Amino acid sequence: MNLSVKEIAQACGGQLVLRNGTKDDTCVTSVVIDSRKAEAGCVFAAVAGERVDGHRFVGQVFETGAFLAVVEKTPEQVQEETGADCSGWGSYCLVGDTLQALKDIGEYYRKKLNIPIVGITGSVGKTSTKEFIAGVLAQRLRVLKTEGNFNNEIGVPLTLLRIREEHQAAVVEMGISDFGEMHRLSRMVRPNVCVITNIGQCHLENLKTRDGILKAKSEIFDFMAEDGEVCLNGEDDKLRSLSEVKGRRPHFFGLGGNPAEEVTAERIESHGLWGSKAILRFRRPQALENNAEQEAMQEGAAAADTAEVSVHVPLPGVHMVMNAAAAACVAGLFGLSHEEIARGIERIQPVDGRNHLIRLPGFTLIDDCYNANPASMRAALDLLALADTKKIAILGDMFELGEDSDALHAGVGEYAALADIDGILCVGENSRHTYRAALEHGRGKIRAAYFPDREMLLKALSENLEEYIPQGCTVLLKASHGMEFARVLEFLQEKGAVM
Repeated sequence: MNLSVKEIAQACGGQLVLRNGTKDDTCVTSVVIDSRKAEAGCVFAAVAGERVDGHRFVGQVFETGAFLAVVEKTPEQVQEETGADCSGWGSYCLVGDTLQALKDIGEYYRKKLNIPIVGITGSVGKTSTKEFIAGVLAQRLRVLKTEGNFNNEIGVPLTLLRIREEHQAAVVEMGISDFGEMHRLSRMVRPNVCVITNIGQCHLENLKTRDGILKAKSEIFDFMAEDGEVCLNGEDDKLRSLSEVKGRRPHFFGLGGNPAEEVTAERIESHGLWGSKAILRFRRPQALENNAEQEAMQEGAAAADTAEVSVHVPLPGVHMVMNAAAAACVAGLFGLSHEEIARGIERIQPVDGRNHLIRLPGFTLIDDCYNANPASMRAALDLLALADTKKIAILGDMFELGEDSDALHAGVGEYAALADIDGILCVGENSRHTYRAALEHGRGKIRAAYFPDREMLLKALSENLEEYIPQGCTVLLKASHGMEFARVLEFLQEKGAVM
């Protein structure tokens, strides 16, 4: 990692206190905020979280071999506040705000890097699209991508600080819930390619309307590279309105529903839960022309005005085909051949918590319980409907929907009632509206049950599992992350393994 102790202090404007023979030109190995991940030569940023104050663990990271701690408090202050023995502290950089310092360091480090970064945002599908783009680019380049849910103002700088000299590109997921957040993320990432998957109904508590969401997501362009490119979902009515970004025409991808789309997925053939086949059509050549290295990448790229390639998308649902089209659009900018693009798409693996199929002896689970909003709920129900077994949806509350929360939950219930599924289990206070709408619109065609919270659901399943989940059926789990449906998943995995 090409970053010295002195540069870290300069980046965050901190007061550097050197101890134990550490020199300011010493290069560090990594930057961490979790003391358990500390390693020899690392920097530990002592972030004060809601539950744990990182300052309590500064002494431990120095025992591991850390070179530097970035802190808001002196060792004397920490010892006075916590009673901890701080005599083992090594060198530290004193700042006013550790979290801001982390972002400043991430921004500084990004400016030193000479690789293209793809920034991805949107209401739904950010993580899956990130996986598709990174997987396809990896057919030619050494790619670093966001891991897990590291897509916020803590995760993004940590992702940037993982980039090393061997990487030739990075794919960074960028998630927000309020105005101004994307502006700050863009300042750190400074993307060469900006991708927006869609503008849906999420974080309405702060952003109020889809127009508000579009405005907030569009902050990704604020610090885009001068010669940056933009890839947008051409099927989304709000994104279609962006005919120009900083004087440049966006590249649109989609399903052929918009004549402006340059990369389209057509003639889609569903293979149920096991994926789809489609034809990717490229309407014109694309190239990212920001330096000689990218120009070299263009060798082997198709030069025809219109070309097509057949692909197998291994993950189920039309939305995954759309993700493949997004990846193809971005890969075209990097000069990948159509064959490389198709090969990358076919090698995509599911991510835990996002449309992850788990086949058990008792039943099949669709693990999509990482997060939820109305659009992703509908997409998940469409996916469940592809199963050729009995189909049961376990749906929990969606958070941060603002004043329209009741109606949006009811809308999901109505959608579920009209979908080709057999049963719905609604969990959580807000999901009572989902349950009532499912009963009203299902008219006896769908079996519905309601549980006030997750524990009541688990109790009912423990007492009579097959009443709710018949053997051999397919079960969807979907809720906002705060509902902690991972516990329901764990329970069902255990039960399904022995049925």
